Amino acid sequence: MKRLWMLFAGMLVLAVGVPATEAAVRYATIGTGGVTGVYYPVGGAISRMVNAKRDEYNIRATVESTGGSVFNVNALMAGDLEFGVVQSDLQYHAYSGQNDWEGRPQTKLRAVFALHPEIVTIVAAADKDIKTVADLKGKIVNIGQPGSGQRSNAFDLFAVAGIDPDKDLKAEGLRPAESAGMLQDNRIDAFFYTVGHPNGSVKEAAAGTRKVNFVTVPEEMVAELTQMHSFYASAAIPIHHYPGVANDADVPSFGVKATLCTSADVPEDVVYAITKEVFTQLESFRSLHPALEVLTPENMLQGLSAPLHPGAERYFKEAGLM
Repeated sequence: MKRLWMLFAGMLVLAVGVPATEAAVRYATIGTGGVTGVYYPVGGAISRMVNAKRDEYNIRATVESTGGSVFNVNALMAGDLEFGVVQSDLQYHAYSGQNDWEGRPQTKLRAVFALHPEIVTIVAAADKDIKTVADLKGKIVNIGQPGSGQRSNAFDLFAVAGIDPDKDLKAEGLRPAESAGMLQDNRIDAFFYTVGHPNGSVKEAAAGTRKVNFVTVPEEMVAELTQMHSFYASAAIPIHHYPGVANDADVPSFGVKATLCTSADVPEDVVYAITKEVFTQLESFRSLHPALEVLTPENMLQGLSAPLHPGAERYFKEAGLM
């Protein structure tokens, strides 16, 4: 009987000890976007960097494919994600209580750092003769899932173009990964994708048997958008990544920046660790994807409209960036 009690006591110690050990590990989930975009591999790279220092930081990072920027903001505010990749325009809208967050400013939203530029890219079937934004009228156009950045950008563009998406065209709400196949299958005529280049889904569309072209956003529309919204900037879609497209020169458009965001509730040391690992391994991080090649420590502090998280600010001050 004594031996049984000793065995039971030992098992109890082990049972109590396991949760105590596990509780010391902090979990950090990074919300990204569709698996064909840049967000997902970026989130994966950040996770690997932090997990390689698990003994030092005691943080286990994971990456999650999500519906995109709006979803990520809402999940951050609900505590379902610790980090999320968010377009700079939607970071501004969320913190200011505009658009999807009208009258509900997300005051706990915090910026960590900026990532790559993202261009509003409209891919169209060449046989539909969609050369400019006005030509989208009467067409079947995928503007992106509810909660995605490209859907928000599409609505902004339609507003300056005088297009009513409920009346002037048939708007679809597909995931980016579905767009290329739907275009090649003749089920949609064009699709929006706000993304860094080169992009897998755009490459898939450009390599299909149905010829495609990028749609021009006229200079006057870009000027109006950038005047109305400080987070927009003129941009050009680089065609050299897509040898199959019908365009013969880079295509005028506009864009935003991808940014990494978090919540004020996430501990300072967790945000500090994420920031430090990305910045101290920036050369390796830049080599992950051609869209990231333009990153510098300086431009990674631009395009942030929510307050910096104290963990990020601590690293930037240590590194002499602030």
